[in-house]
Amino acid sequence: MGRSSMPFFLVMMLLGLLVIWGWREMFNAGQTPVDYSFFLQQVRKGNVKAVTISTLTVRGTWANVTLAQSDLDERMKKLAEKPAAGDTKPDSDSTKKESSDETASKEAETPKLADRFTTEVPVLEGDQLIRLLDENDVKVTAVNSETSVMLLQAMIYLLPFAIIMMFLFVAMRRSADPMSSGMFGNFIRSQAKRFRPNDVTTSFDDVAGMDHAKRELQEVVEFLKDPSKFQRLGAEIPKGVLLAGPPGTGKTLLARAVAGEAGVPFFSINGSEFIQMFVGVGASRVRDMFRTAKENAPCILFIDEIDAVGRVRGAGVGGGHDEREQTLNQILSEMDGFQPTEACIVIAATNRPDVLDPALLRPGRFDRHVSIDRPSREGRVGILRVHVRKVPLGDDVNLEEVAGGTIGFSGADLRNLVNEAALHAAREGKTQVGRDDFESARDKIMMGVPREEVLNEKERRMTAYHEAGHALLAWLLPENDPVHKVTIVPRGRALGVTQLLPEEERFHMGERRLKSQLAMMLAGRAAEKMVFDEYSAGAEDDIRRASQVARRMVSAWGMSDKIGPVAFRDGEEHPFLGKEIHEARKFSEQTAFLIDQEMQRILNAAQDLATQVLQENRDSLDRVAEELLKTEVVEREHLIQLIGPKRVEESQGPDAIKSE
Repeated sequence: MGRSSMPFFLVMMLLGLLVIWGWREMFNAGQTPVDYSFFLQQVRKGNVKAVTISTLTVRGTWANVTLAQSDLDERMKKLAEKPAAGDTKPDSDSTKKESSDETASKEAETPKLADRFTTEVPVLEGDQLIRLLDENDVKVTAVNSETSVMLLQAMIYLLPFAIIMMFLFVAMRRSADPMSSGMFGNFIRSQAKRFRPNDVTTSFDDVAGMDHAKRELQEVVEFLKDPSKFQRLGAEIPKGVLLAGPPGTGKTLLARAVAGEAGVPFFSINGSEFIQMFVGVGASRVRDMFRTAKENAPCILFIDEIDAVGRVRGAGVGGGHDEREQTLNQILSEMDGFQPTEACIVIAATNRPDVLDPALLRPGRFDRHVSIDRPSREGRVGILRVHVRKVPLGDDVNLEEVAGGTIGFSGADLRNLVNEAALHAAREGKTQVGRDDFESARDKIMMGVPREEVLNEKERRMTAYHEAGHALLAWLLPENDPVHKVTIVPRGRALGVTQLLPEEERFHMGERRLKSQLAMMLAGRAAEKMVFDEYSAGAEDDIRRASQVARRMVSAWGMSDKIGPVAFRDGEEHPFLGKEIHEARKFSEQTAFLIDQEMQRILNAAQDLATQVLQENRDSLDRVAEELLKTEVVEREHLIQLIGPKRVEESQGPDAIKSE
């Protein structure tokens, strides 16, 4: 029986049941059921013409249906007027009215008799009924059994059992076939979505800012187009390509572009779709997925978020996860099973390559690792050009300027930026997206959505001096990034924001730059203490971020003379693997105490520097704070008028924070 036999069988059984039900309704149409006492009354009056007796059922025809209807109406009226046992006589008009209403409703419920009737005969009424019918000259016909009705009842009772037996029969046949999906049907079949070559329209032209990644994958495209070019030289194309990078950098887009360039089928699945409650289901899905891919070779098999199934085996609370590890073992086995002549490439994507099992990363499985990082300035310009193809831009929009102000944005962030700018222009009723729309979209992404909270005068002044302290330290210490905008409008989760906009991309930081950043982070807190002689809870996030930087300076980057160039693990690297539970700390309590002391020394020195700079420039601090209270937003051009141009020469300020 084929895969479509089971649904076809169920449809046929349903149609048969409907036919039998319709036949039964037609058979019983035109017959009015009456009670046995009324039937006997009509027999004695000679109003029954003929009957057919079958077991305990009597069907017959009235001699005069009008007379029978009149007797039935009279009988129902008497039953309605007869009081129930224990009822008292009604003595009020309302009770009489209710009684008459009930009588009228019961009369309305009297059934209308048809020419034919049916009734059920009590078990003990055998010979007496026959004699009564004979005395009143009623024509009697006896039927020993109702074959059709019995057949109908039998089919109704046996239908559920027949469906269950047919389901078990089909399931057993599928289980006996090793190439089928077993008793669970499509439950253990692969959930991979197949895209035919015509469906995949993405090409390398749609991927901007990843030239090195495209060069690495160009060989894969050429191999899928012409495998013999490599095979005649004895070269083997990598079986697997691992795309690793932060979220939103275009890993999935790049995989689709490879399939679009090669013009081959593209199978896509997420790593979490393998994992199910039942152990063994994920492995079965892997087998089915790879079998389907080999049947459609040459093709590309893309596994997104492979870290969901490819984590290190044996890690986690309780020693691991049986279903996930069996699924991973099956993936490893299937990737080893590829023949050199099979043009099937496995591309996987993850943003956590550090948690993958080493057996998955070895040569022979994922041979080639392609790192996809956030785009450079030129890459951001290319990505923006791709996303603004359908967006009407104003004459004042310069994509290079937009790209320069979005350092650190991923491809997904840039796409969101263009979309938010278009939405802002639509809300304003514009026909083109202008420069101010991109500016508003960038502020929304980087600083959050403006809130509607209304601060009182003291809270506004404290927030203004807090943000003015951040802005002043960032402006006066040359190692910090330039200030782009300062606002005391509540945005996101903050009451005020100081937005820094780097002018160049940086890939590493020195000790002096880190210490300048710490002073800038703690400058808001220092300004509050200096002006209001108290600290506020608004510096919580500043202290948290400064503490993280100071801890890494001491325990990871070796920027403390007392600690030296030693790395101390802080136990926060892989929290979901559960390794911290059974891994002992590799340094003593004395070392931990020393790390805490060095952190405190660095943070206290940074706050002292911030306080010193603010005291020396108290006039500038007051001017910026008063301007914030007046306009709520101060941009870079206005800061130049209030403070002067930003210092670019080397400063001796950060040198005050030296290791003792």
